[in-house]
Amino acid sequence: MQYREIKKTGDKISALGFGAMRLPTKNGSIDKERAKKQIYYAIDNGVNFIDTAFPYHGGASESFLGEILSENYRNKIKLSTKLPQWQVKKYEDMEMYLDIQLKKLKTDFIDYYFIHSLSKDSWAKMKDLGVLKFLDEAKKSGKIKYACFSYHDNTETFKEIIDAYDWDACLI
Repeated sequence: MQYREIKKTGDKISALGFGAMRLPTKNGSIDKERAKKQIYYAIDNGVNFIDTAFPYHGGASESFLGEILSENYRNKIKLSTKLPQWQVKKYEDMEMYLDIQLKKLKTDFIDYYFIHSLSKDSWAKMKDLGVLKFLDEAKKSGKIKYACFSYHDNTETFKEIIDAYDWDACLI
């Protein structure tokens, strides 16, 4: 397995990560046995970055990962999930979603916590709701290690977001 160092965090992340957005399904639900075998195989063969998000598999992806990432496997990976910014209506919602995600994932912290799918409009909303303060507080409390965002819009807004905070990572 090849690894890439994220200079800012010092983490050496496998060039190939495992996304839990499209796990194998059976009868409309996650095929837990097949998905578990795939994820364990990936980790046992050097994959050390697992990515999920609140809405994946109708909300079941995080809970599934929480079930299978026992202490032995959780300690071998960097875990990434995302705040569903489109569901956030007030500052307290951010805290609520993070706490729900920690419980579903059965972990005390998220390694890479992304604000999911930012665009010009959602960035303005999240900024006004205090997302940057929320990220600072979540890092300070130890609930997240690294503050990140995923992005789906134009270059101008991307530059604005990059310059607004000392981000640890982003997905474009």
